Amino acid sequence: MIAIMPTAEDLLRTTPIFSRLSPADRKTIAEVSRVQHFAKGDTIFEQDSPSDAFYAISSGRVKIFKMMPNGKDVILEVFGPGDPLGAVAAYMDRPFPASAAALEDTTCVIIPRAAFFRLIDTQPSLVRGLLLGLTFRLVELTNRLAELTGGRIEPRFARLFLKLGSEMGLQDRGGTYIPLALSRQELADLTGTTIETCIRIMSRWNKDDVVRTEKDGFVLLDRGELERIAAS
Repeated sequence: MIAIMPTAEDLLRTTPIFSRLSPADRKTIAEVSRVQHFAKGDTIFEQDSPSDAFYAISSGRVKIFKMMPNGKDVILEVFGPGDPLGAVAAYMDRPFPASAAALEDTTCVIIPRAAFFRLIDTQPSLVRGLLLGLTFRLVELTNRLAELTGGRIEPRFARLFLKLGSEMGLQDRGGTYIPLALSRQELADLTGTTIETCIRIMSRWNKDDVVRTEKDGFVLLDRGELERIAAS
């Protein structure tokens, strides 16, 4: 049996930042959009490249990362289904301030910037629904940057796993299973630390039955301890 691939309009209907638009407005956006699939590890866009399109994740997970002046990559956020990518840069006609890469097989709806602005000019009803979603994500990224610039390292790890557990956790495998495989380097980048520090923390948590690392993700075994560490 041949699987039927969803259309851009189908994907927009189930994407939160577009779901509140009228069916007519979604259809208008779908007519100028395209659907693109990215394999795990593929680059979606690069830091400082022109922001010539607006992206929305339909399925999969994407890491947003930035190269710092010292040459080290720092992961700013992990986005999932329904999240916009590069929207603020596209809206302001500025280069992408960070890079995006697929953490797993990912599908995006891509709206060319020029077509997007033509729609906004002719369909004012689009603006309010889209700006609400974009503002929310901009505030989250600002908070994320503040988190990475101060505080102790271990609480950052605890807050990261609590956030991932809340967003995608499943009650399975004796705890809260997070179905997202991240390398030790990626965890270090997400928390703004070194891989050596990451290895020490994760090894201790595994030994103390706080967080267990598995081949395809992580299991939070002691949320109470993570909450205590996060607040310390």
